[in-house]
Amino acid sequence: MTDNASRALDHLVLPTADLAIARTRLAALGFTVAPQGVHPFGTINACVYFGDGTFIEPLAIEDPASVETAAEGGNSFILRDRLFRGTYGDEGLSAVVFSTADAEADHALFAEAGMSAGSMVEFSRPSLDAAGRADVASFRLAFASDGSPGAFLFTCERRKVPAIDRSTLERHANDARRITQIDAVAPDADAFARFLSKAANASVTADRKIALSNAVLNVSEASQAADPRFTAVTFGIRDLSATAALFNANGIDYETRENALRVPATAGQGVDFIFEETR
Repeated sequence: MTDNASRALDHLVLPTADLAIARTRLAALGFTVAPQGVHPFGTINACVYFGDGTFIEPLAIEDPASVETAAEGGNSFILRDRLFRGTYGDEGLSAVVFSTADAEADHALFAEAGMSAGSMVEFSRPSLDAAGRADVASFRLAFASDGSPGAFLFTCERRKVPAIDRSTLERHANDARRITQIDAVAPDADAFARFLSKAANASVTADRKIALSNAVLNVSEASQAADPRFTAVTFGIRDLSATAALFNANGIDYETRENALRVPATAGQGVDFIFEETR
């Protein structure tokens, strides 16, 4: 990251109680869901990938014993997931993740700024494409938090990108092309926006929007909220009527807004999803 470059969104972590339910829900919404991924510390995922390299990561607990061992060892990813679930339950959006070329440098920056959320985590896991071809993906993570349990950030350095064909997984029946915005609420929205902007190396506008290089973070005041929370994800689509027709066919409840469809959160979809027509 250069001194004047805003960070880029890498992915979003969405805890869920049951990965099978999340997979079914996301498929009904018209997403192509990747084969299950297995972490070495007891969690599993079923990601939804987009053509710009970003993705959403539904995350469930598969092996409680391994999760406990990782927590006892100070694994920051597991500790933050445990804190979120213990405070708010098993469904939601716990983390916004930025891409990085140097997680070690990020960890040092976060520590110096007083926003570090624990030790770095480095791991590898198998990654499969739609045809079942496998390779290994390796990551290094650095964590940041404002001290609240409901939302955190980390940077993700992709140290080894798997040599598989992900193009089929990046095409979705609902026409979703990319993540355009992540909404958050906070009892002190200005303070949370300042935290996000500092971690993102980006300025914040008067209406609390932080422009990443490939998406926008949007913070709203919510005096009734106990802590900052991420509450909604907006996906860019090209044909609103086609997406609405798919939702109608699949029995998906949604609210129609100007140039957008809002699908309320439910089991397997921890926050509201907004599908917005963009050109």
